[in-house]
Amino acid sequence: MTKKIYEFEIDEALELFALIKSADVRKAKNNKPFIAFTFQDKSGQIDGKFWDAKDEDIARFQAGTVVQVTGKREMYQNNPQLRITKLRPITDSEPYTPEMFMERAPMRTEDMVEEINQTLFEITSAPVNRIVRHILNKYHKAFFEFPAAKRHHHAFPGGLSFHTVSILRLAKAVAKNYPTVNHSLLFGGVILHDIGKTIELSGSMSTEYTLKGNLIGHIVLMDEEITKACEALKINEDNEDVILLKHVVLAHHGKLEYGSPVVPHLLEAEIIHHLDMLDASINMIDTALARTTEGTFSERIFGLENRSFYKPYSHTKPEVE
Repeated sequence: MTKKIYEFEIDEALELFALIKSADVRKAKNNKPFIAFTFQDKSGQIDGKFWDAKDEDIARFQAGTVVQVTGKREMYQNNPQLRITKLRPITDSEPYTPEMFMERAPMRTEDMVEEINQTLFEITSAPVNRIVRHILNKYHKAFFEFPAAKRHHHAFPGGLSFHTVSILRLAKAVAKNYPTVNHSLLFGGVILHDIGKTIELSGSMSTEYTLKGNLIGHIVLMDEEITKACEALKINEDNEDVILLKHVVLAHHGKLEYGSPVVPHLLEAEIIHHLDMLDASINMIDTALARTTEGTFSERIFGLENRSFYKPYSHTKPEVE
């Protein structure tokens, strides 16, 4: 059986097939072009640089293609990377497709659809319910196929809906514990908060930011979608429930410097912000620790201030004599 990227030890020579997740052409200090790759298989993503890239290399090693990589797994500034010694496209006789190298959400799409649909019955505010249903129907296919991010958390097909379901479960626990919470606003805000990523990102394969994603961003894009839904459904946009719904979406990054146009000024907005951060943080830490040896620290996690996390020994650790 062929080993996956993170089944190779540090400094171990490797030869494997992988998907090119991204391929960015850059200039080195000597002004020669190189390709900054992100490779992907079902064990995770890893970066590698292909130096002195020729025009034909740039043309054939595009994002979304499967290649054979020869080289060595290394650590650079406590981050994993591949030192590439040889790279070639697969041949017609090698039966590999991009889908074979992509992670998937650890939950069936049908089950996520059912869980979100059941939650809709708990949204008792008529305007919020109608808006959420309208936007879910509009972006249904992409919502259950897209990743939640290009790289940092839930960056796999179905990651967007899985991230949403995970936050919904946390939100229901919070709502049960605190009776003052507005269920319609909390659950509706959770479902809508990241759907704008279906416009911000290009898709699950070789994920990139779209022009709207780069220039506007998913938070403002969703505010616009709520406005469009109000127009289509003949709902007064000045209805207080609509204004509150827009606020929890606009404020869910928590701080202006994190991309939110406003900071939370509603209980439900504050809750969504913290639950969003909690779920994303747990996913990033779990992903890093899954490829970390017991008794050592993980790679640095960019989305968590470049911190490393320690992986304790399991209960089966042998006793020291």
